[in-house]
Amino acid sequence: MADVFDAYTLSHAWDEMFEAPGTPRRAYERVFAALEHLDPDEVRFRAEQVARAFTDGGVTFAFGGEERPFPLDLVPRVIAAAEWDEIDRGVRQRVRALEAFLADVYGRQSILADGIVPRSVVLTGSGFHRAAHGIDPANGVRVHVAGIDLVRDVDGRFRVLEDNARVPSGVSYVIENRRITARTFPGLFAEHRVRPVDDYPARLLAALRAAAPAGVHDPVVVVLTPGVANSAYFEHALLARQMGVELVEGRDLSCSGNRVRMRTTAGEQPVHVVYRRIDDEYLDPLHFRPDSVIGCPGILNAARAGRVTIANGVGCGAADDKLTYTYVPDFIRYYLNEEPVLDNVQTYRLDDPERLAWVLDSLAELVLKPVDGAGGKGIVIGPQADERTLIRLRATVAADPRGWIAQQPVALSTSPTFVSDRFAPRHIDLRPFAVNSGDDVWVLPGGLTRVALPEGALVVNSSQGGGSKDTWVLADARRRLPREAAAAEQGRAALPPSVVREGVADRQAGPGPAESAQQQQQ
Repeated sequence: MADVFDAYTLSHAWDEMFEAPGTPRRAYERVFAALEHLDPDEVRFRAEQVARAFTDGGVTFAFGGEERPFPLDLVPRVIAAAEWDEIDRGVRQRVRALEAFLADVYGRQSILADGIVPRSVVLTGSGFHRAAHGIDPANGVRVHVAGIDLVRDVDGRFRVLEDNARVPSGVSYVIENRRITARTFPGLFAEHRVRPVDDYPARLLAALRAAAPAGVHDPVVVVLTPGVANSAYFEHALLARQMGVELVEGRDLSCSGNRVRMRTTAGEQPVHVVYRRIDDEYLDPLHFRPDSVIGCPGILNAARAGRVTIANGVGCGAADDKLTYTYVPDFIRYYLNEEPVLDNVQTYRLDDPERLAWVLDSLAELVLKPVDGAGGKGIVIGPQADERTLIRLRATVAADPRGWIAQQPVALSTSPTFVSDRFAPRHIDLRPFAVNSGDDVWVLPGGLTRVALPEGALVVNSSQGGGSKDTWVLADARRRLPREAAAAEQGRAALPPSVVREGVADRQAGPGPAESAQQQQQ
């Protein structure tokens, strides 16, 4: 192997690229072949180019109060078609179950009456809002966008780590990662039949328009942002721009007579669908925090009156509370009459006194998570924690068992990541994004692969200093990609014979970097 891989060592975790030292898995053979011929200086140069492209394009996030380019690693994550099929089926199943659960708990509450989930688990959760009761979405959708976090265990099986049904973020990095990676390794990208991700904004817009109130045939959609100080503002702006809709703040909206309007230079304009990127607590000061200045007073009443759709719906946090997460397999069986396609990570509820006592005695061997935490905040990884941290944790958990869950540590799979002029294994996860139009749940083929950059770290969140990778989902040999279909429609006669393979256009987009240099020398 080349110098950049000389120090690469496999751990007990599943490695995404290598099945044995120096032996790449089948899906990675071309990626490894391209990288092993690069010297450290060339890899470093490309990494600097990626960082510069992100900075110039404004692809940043807030970390420690400072705007930084979002770290993108050069090595893509490659997922074979068969593996993605399982992920796709599992995510779609899970979103349908979460949707059914929310319709139930804000309606008849049959699952509570039948004792599948204790009433106290739902009603005491911070994400459950009584103000959302009685809001009946026009097309029955509350979870318009979901992000389901997956990890791969030591046996190579994907498991669900947590659900995100409130305001899942990160899809803008999926889109930008693809754009930059395809430009950095054009020849390598062209050699793979990678499923596209750039149609996400169109899919999202179609789902939002489908959720418009009854009787509205040409709905006005807006993206509601807290403002430029928000860490995900880049994503808000990118999605609004690519969907061709207005990006607004709370002060741009008004609500009277249960109708929401947007202030424009041409006067007020009706708004029918609000894709909000604001937490429930700040959305409507009439129902939630009265000191909020970033929401729209009265918008919840307008939603209840059926005059506006809020996406995602208010109260979706009842479905992604980490204690509720432990019951999702039961949701799937109860509402869908199916067995889960994707299993949860082994998780312990702390409602039983004996189990609580065992967990308190085993903190050094477990991972403890606050049930309403987000962005990796509050997580304590027992095997990596010091004694003082464990002592404080024991007192906190004992005082509020409802506020915590315990999980067995999962050795997240590793992937080669360029650090300190070489490739080294770093732990990763995967967040596929699902868009629910009411008629179908569509899963973006790729998702956000997040990387824990510090050696040995298991928390991958960008808010904790993590990075990301482009995620390449390989198309099934029987699937025709959009650009191949477009080329085929033009007819074989319009294509040079050298690029026709059994009626399908070859995706070679030109020589790679090394080949380009050779041609220039010639």
